[in-house]
Amino acid sequence: MAEDSKDWLTRLLQSVGGVAGTIHAREGDGLRLVAAVNIPEFVQKTIDFVPNGKGMAGIALDTKRPVQTCNLKDDTSGQVRPGAKAVSAKAAVAMPIADAHGAVVAVVGVAFNDEREIPDQEVRELMQAAAPVVSFLSQRTS
Repeated sequence: MAEDSKDWLTRLLQSVGGVAGTIHAREGDGLRLVAAVNIPEFVQKTIDFVPNGKGMAGIALDTKRPVQTCNLKDDTSGQVRPGAKAVSAKAAVAMPIADAHGAVVAVVGVAFNDEREIPDQEVRELMQAAAPVVSFLSQRTS
């Protein structure tokens, strides 16, 4: 993982009050992990490639809609994969970030210390804060 990706994610988490997070970039029919903050190493290995429709990030990619949980550890919806339950956080959201053409180019995950449902307005604000990942990722590949 590139250090600049992790630095960008760290700054994003600080700005929104998150305690852990991930950036997955679109790769083929799934997502490739490009940055992780406060995610255990064994979880990073598990989520290195996320297929479309699997786990929170894969579902966000598939549906093009944010996916959230009130508590990563206690979630029984089937959206949270077992590895994610090892993250030391509670409420979390996986947000699909699209380019100017509407194609999802990344899914940004943010987790918080508190157990709660994240209101729609806050999710919109989080997605707006994460939107620069599109230009950030394009700079990485050019």
